[in-house]
Amino acid sequence: MSTEVLLLAGTRPEALKAAPVALALAGHPLLRPMIVHSGQHVGLVEQALAPFDLRPDAFVPLRREIGSQAELVSGVLRRLDELIVRRRPAAVLVQGDTSTALAGALAAYWRGVPVAHLGAGLRSGDLASPFPEEGNRQMISRIAALHLAPTEAAARALLAEAVPGKRITITGNTIVDALHRITAARLPPRSQVLLDLEAQVSADGGRIVLVTVHRRESWGEPLDRVLAAVRSMVDRHPDIHVLLPLHPNPTVQAQVSGALQGHDRVWLCDPLDYPDLLRALRQAALVVTDSGGLQEEAPSFGVPALVVRDTPDRLEAVDAGYAWVVGTDDTRIVAEADWLLGSHLRLPTGHNPFGDGQAGHRVVAALDRLLGTGGVGAQTPELIALR
Repeated sequence: MSTEVLLLAGTRPEALKAAPVALALAGHPLLRPMIVHSGQHVGLVEQALAPFDLRPDAFVPLRREIGSQAELVSGVLRRLDELIVRRRPAAVLVQGDTSTALAGALAAYWRGVPVAHLGAGLRSGDLASPFPEEGNRQMISRIAALHLAPTEAAARALLAEAVPGKRITITGNTIVDALHRITAARLPPRSQVLLDLEAQVSADGGRIVLVTVHRRESWGEPLDRVLAAVRSMVDRHPDIHVLLPLHPNPTVQAQVSGALQGHDRVWLCDPLDYPDLLRALRQAALVVTDSGGLQEEAPSFGVPALVVRDTPDRLEAVDAGYAWVVGTDDTRIVAEADWLLGSHLRLPTGHNPFGDGQAGHRVVAALDRLLGTGGVGAQTPELIALR
């Protein structure tokens, strides 16, 4: 029997969520993790893995000329198929809903290799939002052998789609594992922009608002409205400094820079490495985001979040009182931000509705059960399995 479990990562969020699984697998007496970089976002995967003292074990060369989804998926699919044929892994673990995840799941399924889907069961119910992520994750769910659901709500969504309960395990979200590990390490900051911002905030007694925007369905007019709201927010609150790490997509960069560049209290920067992002998040008075990751991370620090999406897929944070879904209407965004900033709201810390920091070990235990390698691994937290 093969002992390798391929952990696919083509984007930064995939790498961050795969890292705790790789670390948990490292001590397994039979299974061996192999981190595979699909080439989707060169540089960002390596940056995300570095604070965990991890690096890709394999890199899939990917040539992109036109930037379409078809070009990306077909290129990754072919290269991953070749890798699976060579390595013959025991399982392939894909994370979330990226093009890398879809291509990896298809390549493994067509070669008869079990697919484990990390972060399974997130749903908005709208194939157009988020696009193409909602379609990707629904398609992966049809062929996965193991569904690693981060929350009970995600598991219920899978059951509603007739996924057998015996294939579903509630693990918690591995991003909370990653957050705990990096926060405990207390790594020094690397971003000069963040250091300069911290110095300015310390000098003038100001507050930080962390903003991230990149969703494809928001490009154009919706994103213009969000950015107008951000600019208005800064103008209305003289103590506010906005920190906005730019997404690597050039379309998003151009739109954000055009709307916000030149404001003396808007700090645009390159993507922050993960320790710096958590450092900024921990200090923030408010998060404005369309990112799933920040919605999952902000509760750990008690930071309120405004979710600038029309069709949310992580209602656990909303139900727990950590997030508010405000869409892309600039008037509503400004009104909600005025209330949160005016009240200086800070939420309880110490409880995150997305996990307890032990998800990586539960994933390994679920893989043991899938592959028949159970009973030989290290002690793991209790598994929560649906029957």
